Amino acid sequence: MGIFPRCSVGDQEAKGTGDDGAFFETFEGLIHKYGITVDRPKGTSHPRFPDLIYPIDYGFINNTQSQDGEGIDIFIGDNGGAGIVGIICTVDSVNGDSEVKVLYHCTEENIRTALKMMNNGPMRGILMKRKTIPIKK
Repeated sequence: MGIFPRCSVGDQEAKGTGDDGAFFETFEGLIHKYGITVDRPKGTSHPRFPDLIYPIDYGFINNTQSQDGEGIDIFIGDNGGAGIVGIICTVDSVNGDSEVKVLYHCTEENIRTALKMMNNGPMRGILMKRKTIPIKK
């Protein structure tokens, strides 16, 4: 039997017993090492789907690669000191792929907004929320 991180699907939540610190610290290390590019600022439309408007800043972690061959996707929220608060794991039934979307500096409202965006049309996403958010001094 494996150890699973705490995950949320809509209003449903499954709690695991694993220590998620090292997992999220690895993403933090990538951000600190390579930086972030915001290529879709809040209020802009998706390049291929103009009706899809980004509700919060969206971009990628530089010099990384996700399953789609592009940089690891990241939502950047309004809580400047929070760091990585979780990830959204997505699956797209049209493209037949899955990805992770990092949630960086996101408030609870930012998380709900991003999760709603990722559960639109053929795409479905679940939230893996970080158990302990490190306090930045």
